[in-house]
Amino acid sequence: MNGSASIPARLLALRTMPTPALKQHWRDLFESEPPPFNRRYLESRLAYRIQELSLGGLKPGTVRRLEKLGEQLDGGDKKKRGIRLDRDRPITGTRLIREWQGVEHVVTVTADGFEWQGRPYRSLSAIARTITGTRWNGWTFFGLKNHRGRA
Repeated sequence: MNGSASIPARLLALRTMPTPALKQHWRDLFESEPPPFNRRYLESRLAYRIQELSLGGLKPGTVRRLEKLGEQLDGGDKKKRGIRLDRDRPITGTRLIREWQGVEHVVTVTADGFEWQGRPYRSLSAIARTITGTRWNGWTFFGLKNHRGRA
């Protein structure tokens, strides 16, 4: 994508870019591999990054204020704070779709875990185990990479 194009033009171009081009654009702007989330997520994060690089990011005071508001919302609950700070976790409302033995399984990310077939689950691994009858890393089963161990 042309770096000299206007910001609005660059943002509009994201909507019509093929997914492989979006992923390459992610590599160019973030200098990392794109996450395996849905297209809408990639578009929104790329749009933010384009604006951030062109206009500057949030001021440190604003970031601190947002963190403080987040802490007020989760009431100091360490589990909820961990979810809020887990930037590699798909955002609440994301639908993960996996076909297994000819059956499509849809999991929805919730604020405190996941939901599959109307039941809440604490982990993707528990869902994958229920679907397959064997132990699976849920992140792997649903095509996500677990970045928890990264520095």
